[in-house]
Amino acid sequence: MQFDDVILGRRSIRGYKSDPVPKALIAEIIGLAMRAPSSMNTQPWNFYVISGEPLDRIRAGNTERMMAGIPQSREFRTGQAFAGQHRDRQVGVAKQLFSAMGIERDNKDKRQDWVMRGFRQFDAPVCVIITYDKVLDGSDDTPFDCGAVATALVNAAWSRGLGAVINSQGIMQSPVVREHAGIADDQVIMKSIALGWPDETFPANAVVSERKSVEEATVFVGFDN
Repeated sequence: MQFDDVILGRRSIRGYKSDPVPKALIAEIIGLAMRAPSSMNTQPWNFYVISGEPLDRIRAGNTERMMAGIPQSREFRTGQAFAGQHRDRQVGVAKQLFSAMGIERDNKDKRQDWVMRGFRQFDAPVCVIITYDKVLDGSDDTPFDCGAVATALVNAAWSRGLGAVINSQGIMQSPVVREHAGIADDQVIMKSIALGWPDETFPANAVVSERKSVEEATVFVGFDN
C-alpha cells in the first residue's frame, strides 16, 4: 500500500476472524512500528504479544472481575471523564457503532454485551500489550512516545492486511493481565491493541469515525495566504 492508502483507509476493527496470525508477521509489524519517534531516542516501549490459552485466561479474568463489580485497576492514569465537544465525539462514534450493530438505545443486554467485548479484547486472536519502563513513570514524554508507537503499529498492521483497535478495556483489570501475560515488575501497563484478520461481515467494521476539519484543528501563523 501507499502511505496515503494506509492513513485514509485504516479504521478500527472490532470483529475478527479466528484465523491465527503468524508470529513472524507480528514481529515484522512491531519492527516497523519501532521506527516511531521518541523523546531523545529513549524508546520507552516494550510489547507483550499474547494469543491462545493465555489470552483466553485474560479474557475470562477480565470478564469475571468486571461482572463481579471489582473496581478497575488501570495502571496509567485515566484522567477526568470527557465533557463538551470531546464527550460529543465519544457519543457520536458510539451511536455510529450501535446503529451499525442494530443495538437499540433501550436494549440493555445488547449494550452490555457490546461493552464486554472490549474486556474480551474484541475476541481477536492476538492482543498486544504496550508497556513502558517504570523508571520513566511520571514523564510526560513517555506516554506521548507510547502513543506514537501504538499509532505506528496499527498503521503497519493495516498495511499488511491486518486489523487492529487500540483500547483500554483489555488492561483495566491489571492483576489479571500481569499474571497471564507475565509482565515484568519494572514495567507499567500502558495500552492494549486487539489484532487479527478483519471479519468483513462484522457490521461495526464498516464504521469510519468522523474527523474534524483541518480548518477546525489548525492555526497557521506567518503565512501570506
